[in-house]
Amino acid sequence: MTGSGRLPDAFLRPGSSSFADFLAQQAPELLPGRLPARASEGGTPLAPHATTIVALVFDGGVVMAGDRRATAGTMIASREIEKVFPADEFSAVGISGSAGIGVDLARLFQLELEHYEKIEGSLLSLDGKANRLGTLLRANLPLAMQGLVVVPLFAGYDLDRGIGRIFSYDPTGGRYEEHEHHGTGSGSIFARGALKKLWKPGLAAADAVRVAVEALYDAADDDSATGGPDPVRRIWPVVATVTSAGYRRVPDDELADVVTALVAARTEGGRLA
Repeated sequence: MTGSGRLPDAFLRPGSSSFADFLAQQAPELLPGRLPARASEGGTPLAPHATTIVALVFDGGVVMAGDRRATAGTMIASREIEKVFPADEFSAVGISGSAGIGVDLARLFQLELEHYEKIEGSLLSLDGKANRLGTLLRANLPLAMQGLVVVPLFAGYDLDRGIGRIFSYDPTGGRYEEHEHHGTGSGSIFARGALKKLWKPGLAAADAVRVAVEALYDAADDDSATGGPDPVRRIWPVVATVTSAGYRRVPDDELADVVTALVAARTEGGRLA
């Protein structure tokens, strides 16, 4: 705001439909890639890392799920971090890697899509959203070169094709479409192995949610940076579905039932499968 209480002229002039471009012109220091790295008293960067994210398509949409653990070296930095966010009404974004920068990137991506919709009066296509995320990720390359890497996973419902689609990225902003299922983060090698065995064409939404939770469960069993369901603290993965009806976060009580059934099935016969 100016001293007169009016918005600066830059906010009133017609311009780009990209909020990131506007921010780069007016306040570039607020972009995630321009933020200084925080350091501890000993000089070691305080950079909690977030893992693991999985996504899979089902008949009518896509599921994305993430565990709730963030680590800083050998320490658990957080047991309740959220890594899966609605990008807009018909898409979701999950983050792995440097947690703080990843969350900032997800929020900037939300603003980017909202700004485009307000300026253009229409939704960006799913391919367009995927490309915008790659551009934002590329702007973070200077920090990625310093070790503060963010690797997102993007998925959504394609209104033109009527299907769910998944896109993965590399730290330079390279975009790759994945088919059927995918995972990212330190536990993804184990989660993706589970997905290969559990996924099948024509899954219903409820079955896809179960498969996603089971894949994270397997990842947590082998990867110390991935947190499994915590019934004592009532901490469950963040799981969301995206369909023609929009983004829906699966309620915790539904996830509790899924986890209970999963543990019962795994312990049948007196052993953990």
